[in-house]
Amino acid sequence: MVTTVLEKRGYEVETAADGMEAFEKAQLNPPDLVVTDVMMPNMDGWQLVKALRSQPEFAFVPVIFLTALGSDDDRIRGFRLGADDYLPKPFRFEELDLRVANTLKRRVMVERAAREKINNEPPAAPDGVPLPAADASGPHSGLAGHLDQVGLPSLLTLLEMERKSGILVLTHDDSPDVGRIFVRSGRVVRAQIDDSEEPLNEECVYYLLEWRKGAFSFHARDVDMTDEVGQTTTHLLMEGARRMDELTKPGI
Repeated sequence: MVTTVLEKRGYEVETAADGMEAFEKAQLNPPDLVVTDVMMPNMDGWQLVKALRSQPEFAFVPVIFLTALGSDDDRIRGFRLGADDYLPKPFRFEELDLRVANTLKRRVMVERAAREKINNEPPAAPDGVPLPAADASGPHSGLAGHLDQVGLPSLLTLLEMERKSGILVLTHDDSPDVGRIFVRSGRVVRAQIDDSEEPLNEECVYYLLEWRKGAFSFHARDVDMTDEVGQTTTHLLMEGARRMDELTKPGI
């Protein structure tokens, strides 16, 4: 029924029986949008989203959960894993149609704006956070915005894809912490919280991946320092998703 409704709206729909088949088909023919259930055999919806978000080519592919699991905890878990929308069953097909259209439109705008900014425009630092000294003057490219519009996983993946070097500065709406992620040629080489010795490097990245509210800015510059992280972006995102998944499991 979902396929019929979406095809009548002009969408080309590819179906899969479970998460594993969906992931395999997505790798062969990358989709513009994924609509998935949660409770599925072989690979459930949670695992499917984690697998998709661990691949750079799927960083901006939006995901809508369409599921009978409608509790607040389930919705929070879905958003923490990187879902763009969560529609509990039962639902009206008109609502699904609107959410699909709005999600596609929003993600196209976000990706286009992110790519244009990171390659063309100077950054603006989050309120109250000074620019790194090397970025205070001179030409540079950058990116700035809000974490509820472009999450840290998408930012790190975009920087990796564009092989950018610089400092990614993050602030949180409900915390005085300021996070700084140093990136060289798209790879995270150091991460820290200002005025704090811990968490550091990988643990700091995992901590920052939990931030859903706040601001970010990327300041392009040469980063000449030892790689203290020693992990790929894919590994960091997969491990971060695994940890967040553990935190949201029932009884934990």
